Amino acid sequence: MKHRTAEIIREFGPFPGIDDIAGVSFGRERVWFASGDRLNALDPESGEITGSIATAADAGTAFDGTHLFQTADDAINKIDPTTGEVLATIPTPGDGGHSGLAWAEGFLWVGQHRGRKIHQVDPESGKVHRTIESDRFVTGVTWVDGELWHGTWQDGESDIRHINATTGDVLERLQMPSGSGVSGLESDGGDRFFCGSGDAGKLLVVRRPGSDSE
Repeated sequence: MKHRTAEIIREFGPFPGIDDIAGVSFGRERVWFASGDRLNALDPESGEITGSIATAADAGTAFDGTHLFQTADDAINKIDPTTGEVLATIPTPGDGGHSGLAWAEGFLWVGQHRGRKIHQVDPESGKVHRTIESDRFVTGVTWVDGELWHGTWQDGESDIRHINATTGDVLERLQMPSGSGVSGLESDGGDRFFCGSGDAGKLLVVRRPGSDSE
């Protein structure tokens, strides 16, 4: 297993009126992040919040290229990013405590925080196709180039992990610096991971290993 220190290359925030960042996603050249009562769209170049959607948004966020998916309590809402309308709702899997959400290959991937699990879920029915277990609290999920990564944050330590999507074995760890945690995780499809920082209220940008700019 590879192990290295995460390289934080940029920080955004804290933002006025936002005390906590939960889910994070990326789409249409915007970073979307959940902050309790709304979804915020941030321009990753300027760092400015360019829009928001008033909706329950207390955990994971995902984008399928057309629609946003947002975890709220025990449901996952499918949202039109233009109008903010909730188009459909499916139940969250397991017994609650969800913390991460990602879209890949026609499925939602749902992190379950203290359950230490990642579920592959049918976005139409909510049916769980399979479950991957972790040995730490799961705090974010993302896919990039066929690789499954997830965040952890437990006992004051946090990391970003590349895992085997079949066995759950950890292939690589990016240890977050002391005092920094991951609450929500998303790749931009290139050399950046975007991470929420919990109640620090910041959005962190971490260099993805193996990128051309490394």
